[in-house]
Order: sequence, then structure tokens, then C-alpha cells
Amino acid sequence: MSAAPSIGFDDFLKVDIRVGVIERAEPYPEARKPAFKLWIDFGPEIGVKKSSAQITRHYDIDTLVGRQVLAVVNFPPRQIGKFMSEVLTLGVPDGDGEVVLLAPEQPVPVGGRMY
Repeated sequence: MSAAPSIGFDDFLKVDIRVGVIERAEPYPEARKPAFKLWIDFGPEIGVKKSSAQITRHYDIDTLVGRQVLAVVNFPPRQIGKFMSEVLTLGVPDGDGEVVLLAPEQPVPVGGRMY
């Protein structure tokens, strides 16, 4: 995959990426591709937001709760089947193209904005 076109720093600042902690996770069997429903707490300023994430290969419900993750919090909500996803949980592909979540390497305050 080639690099995306260049953007200005002001464009980068428009994307609001925050750290949150997964409070709740449920299977999402109605999704077209295997996925989980996530409820992620981004602190008092943003609150708890929902996300649908195709992360079933490397994660299970029991290991997700309490995990810090990064997500884009200022995209408009998107209907994923019967579930309204309010944030985009971020990940990168492993060698097989399966999602590995992006997270801080050590605990940080919830709601912190990436820069």
C-alpha cells in the first residue's frame, strides 16, 4: 500500500484521536464480518461512546475490558448493521491482515488527545 497524499498540519489537527478505556465488550454476531461491540470511556469531556470493531482474531471479550485504546472521536456516527458506531477504534494489520489495536505503551489519563 502506498502512502496517502500529503496533507497540511492543520488537516491533521482536524482529526481528534483520544485514548479511552474499554468498559464493556459484547459479541456482534449480526455483523457481516466477525466483530465485537465496544463501549469506550473517553472521560468526562466526551463520555462513553460505542464502536464496532473487527478484532476477534487477537482479542476476546474477557481481555478487552479495562484495555486502553486509541480512537477517532470526531467522525459522524455510522450505522453498522443494527448497531450505531460512534467512534473509530484504531488498529493496524498483522501479517495476515487481521487487526491489532493501537494503544499507549503505558497507562495514560483517559481522554488524552494524540499529538
